[in-house]
Amino acid sequence: MTKERLYLFDTTLRDGAQTTGVDFSLEDKRRIAAILDDLGLDYVEGGYPGANDTDSEFFRTKPSFRHARFTAFGMVKRAGRSVSNDPGLQALLTSAADSICLVAKSWDYHVRVALGITNEENLAAIAESIEAVVASGREAMLDCEHFFDGYKGNPDYALAVARTARDAGARWVVLCDTNGGTLPHEVERIVAEVAKHVPGNHLGIHTHNDTDNAVANTLAAVRQGCRQIQGTLNGLGERCGNANMTSIIPTLLLKKDFAERFETNVSPERLRTLTHASRVLDEVLNEAPNRHAPYVGESAFATKAGIHASAILKEPETYEHVPPEAVGNERRLLVSKQAGRSNVLASLERLGLVANKDDPRIQTLLDEVKGRESTGYAYEAAEASFELLARRHLANVPRFFSVDSFRVMVERRHNAVGELVTVSEATVKVFINGDREPLWSVGEGNGPVNALDRALRKDLGRYQKHIESIELVDYKVRILTGGTEAVTRVLVETADHATGERWITVGVSPNIIDASFEALLDSINYKLLRDGATAA
Repeated sequence: MTKERLYLFDTTLRDGAQTTGVDFSLEDKRRIAAILDDLGLDYVEGGYPGANDTDSEFFRTKPSFRHARFTAFGMVKRAGRSVSNDPGLQALLTSAADSICLVAKSWDYHVRVALGITNEENLAAIAESIEAVVASGREAMLDCEHFFDGYKGNPDYALAVARTARDAGARWVVLCDTNGGTLPHEVERIVAEVAKHVPGNHLGIHTHNDTDNAVANTLAAVRQGCRQIQGTLNGLGERCGNANMTSIIPTLLLKKDFAERFETNVSPERLRTLTHASRVLDEVLNEAPNRHAPYVGESAFATKAGIHASAILKEPETYEHVPPEAVGNERRLLVSKQAGRSNVLASLERLGLVANKDDPRIQTLLDEVKGRESTGYAYEAAEASFELLARRHLANVPRFFSVDSFRVMVERRHNAVGELVTVSEATVKVFINGDREPLWSVGEGNGPVNALDRALRKDLGRYQKHIESIELVDYKVRILTGGTEAVTRVLVETADHATGERWITVGVSPNIIDASFEALLDSINYKLLRDGATAA
């Protein structure tokens, strides 16, 4: 059976840029666009030329895409103006874009209230704008803003907007659930009706996630005829986000109901770069990846239940809905107090530590893990600390350095200009293995833990070159028991900006500074171990 082609349209750099706290630089846009093109997407919407300096510069020259069409976004011309006298539309027509996606009102209420024009004037503006794009030699498409709300209010006019764009030469007419309030059963019904008037191979879908249904709505629209899919990497977008391409793409390729009917430009080989693409975006945004994200999250294929771990090793296809390697992810059998020998063996295998299942050290390691977790440690969340613990049981871990002592001072005082400030200062005394003389380091920071981190990493002698690219990027504290002698668990996340890797370490103590320092020590030792550093 011949498969129908689906076209994937990514709007991370435009709609995703409306996410609170997201502000892409020009280099950010170029890097992300290249990642999206490598993934095999058909359209990469780069932004709104003329709206700001970054987008205007981005559209000055065309990126060297291998797969994607470079797409610009903008509004149809204003009613009462000619095409040549509309600066916004002219910025689009003079850009380096291959395709131009225009947006127009499709809800008659908005035409009347927001635009203050007649329905007929709106249709005329749409037609003239689409015709101008086609005349410029570009592929034209129309995003029908608030289409589903408009259809519910006045289906005849919403359909008139869609037909007008198609008749004027639009390659795609995109139905937008702009406020994210439409539900899957409504999307199925409405798209099925629209497909009677506009052919499905010219229909697109653009959904927002305000009811947590953006992916479901997108798949429902595909089932009823839409053949272009708009969304963003990691579901970025204003308010609650857009349809998440990171979930949609693997569903289309790996789930039987869609894979047997449709094909995309994303090959199985490219699909294996999906997790990487997701993590690159997080790195650009300086955000910790969502560990529980479907398909690409660190926990997407993780289990810490011993009985499940044993079964997964024997029959992974019955416990995992898709193979993790198909999306560039990996299986993680976590070690915790709920774990069994299978979890430990699987974790050791992933670390490259060969151990016989009957090796008594396996049980010793498992007993220590469970004992430590009963006092507050959490190794399923701190795999770097587990690796250090496991290697100390089963292999020789060099003693790179030892901390003889540390001191932290927090002082609140007036600075030189009379401002009341709180200053944290830490002093660390370190012995490098093989050296007789200690290294003294002092660091100031934004709080005692930051000061300790800076002091510890300020001078590690011959190991300094290994730690120059790492940085503490996340710090979490949990109080495990109440009272004045509360036990504190600290999780520290470290990023290596040279390799893009991240790892988490754990420390536990009634003293929050002790717990933090233990996690910091594990983090540095883990980096030295990963780099193959040698002790004297």
